[in-house]
Amino acid sequence: MIQVGEKAPDYLGRDENGREVRLSDFAGKKVVIYFYPKDSTPGCTSEACNLRDNYHTLMREGYAVVGVSVDSEQSHRRFKEKHELPFPLISDTEKQLVQQFGVWGEKKMAGRTYFGVYRTTFIISEDGTVERVIGPKDIKVKNHTAQILTQ
Repeated sequence: MIQVGEKAPDYLGRDENGREVRLSDFAGKKVVIYFYPKDSTPGCTSEACNLRDNYHTLMREGYAVVGVSVDSEQSHRRFKEKHELPFPLISDTEKQLVQQFGVWGEKKMAGRTYFGVYRTTFIISEDGTVERVIGPKDIKVKNHTAQILTQ
């Protein structure tokens, strides 16, 4: 996993419309990169909607928001349109970014083992350095913005 103090990669991937997204696109802002398991699931929808509902507050505090999952661009478009999300969603179908950040691995649920994304948020400073990591066991999907804004 990318650690606090390390530089985050500039190239993040392609968004729901196939556009390249880079960390450098958000010059002068802190960037919240939140990794989530799957579009349109209850926890992921709660998290995305909490960030949406507080988006103007985050912007006012100098943050940009980028969501990342391994879902397709088409899935992201539907998810974004349905919930009116104002931030880009990176489609990491090749699992390059999730592996680079160390948030892809074995998971267990209901007695079965599978590979998936660990819900994790990285706060990246204006110079591209990881400032803080909020791990899977700590994230409160219904109050995630407050977690981001309190340090």
